[in-house]
Amino acid sequence: MTNPTTAPVTVVGLGLMGRALAAAFLKAGHPTTVWNRSAAKADALVAQGARLAPSVAAAIGASPLTILCVTDYRAVRELLDADGAGLAGATLVNLTSGSSAQARETARWAEQHGARYLDGALMAVPPVIGTAEALVLQSGPPEHFEAHRTTLEALGTVTHLGSDPGLGSLYDVAGLAMMWSVLNAWLQGTALLRTAGVDATTFASFARQMAAGVADWLPGYAEQVDAGAFPAEVATLETDARAMTHLIEESEAVGVNAELPRLFKVLADRAIAAGHGGEQYPVLIEEFSRPGPPDAG
Repeated sequence: MTNPTTAPVTVVGLGLMGRALAAAFLKAGHPTTVWNRSAAKADALVAQGARLAPSVAAAIGASPLTILCVTDYRAVRELLDADGAGLAGATLVNLTSGSSAQARETARWAEQHGARYLDGALMAVPPVIGTAEALVLQSGPPEHFEAHRTTLEALGTVTHLGSDPGLGSLYDVAGLAMMWSVLNAWLQGTALLRTAGVDATTFASFARQMAAGVADWLPGYAEQVDAGAFPAEVATLETDARAMTHLIEESEAVGVNAELPRLFKVLADRAIAAGHGGEQYPVLIEEFSRPGPPDAG
């Protein structure tokens, strides 16, 4: 019986992330087979002990677990179809970025070809793969995940989200929404303060405290969203909207782009017009849950 701590693994796709994945498996002691369309990208890994497979089919056949990390889902299907890879009995973990619909469709396709399938996302950059800082999201049948949990833990902190194979992709884009929102808000504030001679480094320390404080509100706000009730325990949405007006006016007065705060205000005004002005900020979930403004073409 294979020792799960040293089980063989295959990595298909050797871009920056794929190479980081393979290197992490090697470092953890897993016999690692690799394949890439441009074989030269495997040179450094082969020097570290990886085996370069001559084809995708040979790569998948070399290990009980195959990690896919390529350009997109179309590339996944093209590789597996064109190479005539024997998928029956294989376990595929797809870490290729795409949509939840593509993940679910690929899961069905893989199962029709006799493969066990997990989909996922890497909430990390290549240099931190193999450390606890790397968050590895997995979704799909829990029994497939549990069978390979130990091997996958060589990549970082692994979390199984549920049996729906589309959850990894949804968490991925939800995380990106958080990332870009925080960064854009920080850049808005930085632009404002630079007009008074305050540099970005100075503001970053204060902004970090603000971001951490707001993050502490999330559990309580989540309870309101899940309950569908938004009592104004801290402030009403109307109070927040008045502050948004101040942000817009200040931005315009000092010559800073006001598009982002105007977007905040548009959403708040729409909710207030719908009768939610006396409720707390998370009531905006109703606006975020709509596909667009009522008059969108």
